[in-house]
Amino acid sequence: MKHWYASILSLLLSVALVPVIHAYPLDGYKDTGIRRLEASRLGHEGVIKGPKQPEGALLGTAQVDLRLLDHRDMDLPPADPEFTKQIRRLLGGNADRYGLAVLDISDPGTPRYAEHRGDYTQNVGSVGKIVVALAIFQALADIWPDEADRIRVLKETIITADSFSHSDHHTVRMFDVENQKLTRRSIRDGDQATMWEYLDWMVSPSSNSAAAMLMRDAMLMRQYGADYPPPEEEIRRFFKETPKKELTALFETTFYEPLTRNGFDLEQFRQGSFFTRQGKANVPGPGNSYATARQLMLYGLRMEQGRLVDEWSSRQIKRLLYVTERRIRYASSPALKEAAVYFKSGSLYKCKEEPGFECGKYKGNVRNFMNSFAIVESPAEGQQLRYMAMLISNVLRKNSAYDHQTIATRIQELVGEAHPVPAPPPAVAAGAETAPAKGQ
Repeated sequence: MKHWYASILSLLLSVALVPVIHAYPLDGYKDTGIRRLEASRLGHEGVIKGPKQPEGALLGTAQVDLRLLDHRDMDLPPADPEFTKQIRRLLGGNADRYGLAVLDISDPGTPRYAEHRGDYTQNVGSVGKIVVALAIFQALADIWPDEADRIRVLKETIITADSFSHSDHHTVRMFDVENQKLTRRSIRDGDQATMWEYLDWMVSPSSNSAAAMLMRDAMLMRQYGADYPPPEEEIRRFFKETPKKELTALFETTFYEPLTRNGFDLEQFRQGSFFTRQGKANVPGPGNSYATARQLMLYGLRMEQGRLVDEWSSRQIKRLLYVTERRIRYASSPALKEAAVYFKSGSLYKCKEEPGFECGKYKGNVRNFMNSFAIVESPAEGQQLRYMAMLISNVLRKNSAYDHQTIATRIQELVGEAHPVPAPPPAVAAGAETAPAKGQ
């Protein structure tokens, strides 16, 4: 009973403190300069044509925060046998084609962990872009310890797309704030935006071009330090004249070292090359790209603890992961409509001719990699449930986007069953009188 009243009071106070426009990223344009955010806000309000956001996407910037700052010493607990059994059962007959980890932190004092093939290694596609985000924020922190300087670099540094961006089918939202004109297209040579905007393009619509430009600039930050950004002509000279072997070594320093410094195992988690064809040609990567469900879980855990680089960096990465564009794959589950979802997905599929089989998107018969990094707070306000789910799969000949959506629904139900909503106290009948306390 006491717990129920405390939860209601907390919810009422949080609602009272939220401004009228209370959706991140809808309220993020002023602070970040990310123009897409203003387009999203205006679209949600009906000022311009655009989608309405689901209830779970309506948290304010201040509400998108780290949930385990008081539990910084928490490590992944041993897998709970019963919880693991329940999670394993959700996967059905194709369980041997999945790697899955679920951490329930609804009660952070008694976390529950389930893991099935947690060390299964696979190329996780665009999920690897969280490695790029880590590298960017690690470089920012190393070069500019003062957070105000980091904000300045993110907000004022203009990145101009060049050959590293070639090529990508993903489109990004480009918004002319003054004329309220929204354009959606792929990034082209000469397109200019701030580093913060490129981060948004990399995470929200998963632009490979944006990721490649950020990888280029992460390397430039390591090379030039406080003199970053160098002039465009110097950027072109550096990548043209520096021997490929030296560029590969700089790539390792830029993207491998932040992983090891933050406690990850390079044998189980790394991004070993650029996300674009021309990026790979300009800078040969040192190795393959892959991850495991367990390593992805460690990334989510350390982010929530403020241990990815530092607390400020962890918070920025989490805000970038907050889904406010169209929800897809795992995040598209109807069961998560009222939930805040922090999400990154990635896929790789390949087909060959096979009698009776028709190849389709996310439905390969040679490989069918589908990968989901998800943190769920349900409902977004009140947050009765908080958990992380890391899912990687290679189930051939099935639509894996749909499968991940289905598994998301089942995990939401399973976690919810462990944390039932307390029944409200019985209502006092209308007109009933309360007996005075003895002595009154």
